Amino acid sequence: MSGVPVAASVAHAAVLAELHALAFPPEERWSAGAFATQLALPGVFGLVLPDAGLILARVAADEAEILTIGVVPAARRAGYGAALLRAAEARAVADGARRMFLEVSLRNHAARALYMAAGYSEVGRRPRYYADLSDALVLARPLIPGAATGG
Repeated sequence: MSGVPVAASVAHAAVLAELHALAFPPEERWSAGAFATQLALPGVFGLVLPDAGLILARVAADEAEILTIGVVPAARRAGYGAALLRAAEARAVADGARRMFLEVSLRNHAARALYMAAGYSEVGRRPRYYADLSDALVLARPLIPGAATGG
């Protein structure tokens, strides 16, 4: 794997939407407008690996949340998801977060393995949360300022 995630701004909304469309099924895709709206909100930040993937997160007080993360099929299983996650965790720590949350489909075994390897654990569940009616697992992990992030 090569490449370091770079900060994404509202100007990157179309690129983020294109990557998201490659990474997700039609019913879960975000539009460029959705990315622009999110990135304009206080505390929201995005990171992108061109041609590979993206992550969007939000920091509020001392908590952070992954809003979406995706890696295009051609780039999967090469460490890009882990790199995006680590970079978002580092950014969240820099912005004052001490805990990161995310939601993942019970059916998304690859993503669940990524998050477990990174030190996330289940803290809740949202029944029938996704378009395919699968449950969402709510995962969290502590973020320690000055410590290496990820697993």
